[in-house]
Amino acid sequence: MKIRFTKMQGCGNDYVYINGAEAGIPQEMKSGIARRLSDRHFGVGGDGVIFINPSEQADFEMEMYNADGSRGEMCGNGIRCVAAYVYGKSLTDKKELRIVSGGRIKRIWLDTDGQDPGSDQLRRVNGVRVDMEEPILEAARIPVKSEKKTVVNEPIEVEGKIYRHTCVSMGNPHAVVYVDDADSFPLDRLGRHFENHPSFPKRVNTEFVQILDRRNVKMRVWERGTGETFACGTGACATAVAGVLNGCTDHEITVHLLGGDLKIRWDGDGHPVYMTGPAEFVFEGEIELSL
Repeated sequence: MKIRFTKMQGCGNDYVYINGAEAGIPQEMKSGIARRLSDRHFGVGGDGVIFINPSEQADFEMEMYNADGSRGEMCGNGIRCVAAYVYGKSLTDKKELRIVSGGRIKRIWLDTDGQDPGSDQLRRVNGVRVDMEEPILEAARIPVKSEKKTVVNEPIEVEGKIYRHTCVSMGNPHAVVYVDDADSFPLDRLGRHFENHPSFPKRVNTEFVQILDRRNVKMRVWERGTGETFACGTGACATAVAGVLNGCTDHEITVHLLGGDLKIRWDGDGHPVYMTGPAEFVFEGEIELSL
């Protein structure tokens, strides 16, 4: 089977993108294909695979798979790249889009360079702003096991040490943990223990956050099903929400990630989270897989 693909990245969070309408890949094969293509030694290499499909609910559907083949509900960096893909490849002329992923529709605004929508060349997108909707804070809906309705600055024991975590869902589950030095935190050793902690029935993405000042934080992330990645858009959103809930950051912050910066704004209860950041094409190609 030959598969045409496009490699894209947002702040170094890289995925393999496939036009689902053209590829015609059977649903039951997608998980295995995601594992093969994500492999950085024997495949294309990436944090996962995203199929861009037609949708009756929205302009397009984002169907996301993690590097281990498990299905993901949402990826903030990924959905920005989907928007840049469909505009850049002239699948749409819209600069305000609605994209559905995991049953939830996001509104997206494109910052373009004003190229003629009729151009047959790849159209450039300078940046993408996404309405990530209101965060979910109710423990049972994140989900996280807790006797309390919300989990804000609560203790959790991992590998014999007590940490304090704040749990948020941005369509996928997150635990935000504050650390003194994000660079030196032993993420490679502890990340999987947070991911698979019994408190999280569906596993969890974990953000390890160092507060630089009220408008700037440094973040490293361990994503369930993938491991450490250069960035996580939903994780940056969860970090901004946690900062407001804990009173340690302002409503608008810059999250400094290994792969770049994201600007996040949350005005508090009842308001959506807005994420702004880059989405870039890396390369395109064709790969033949024997399945």
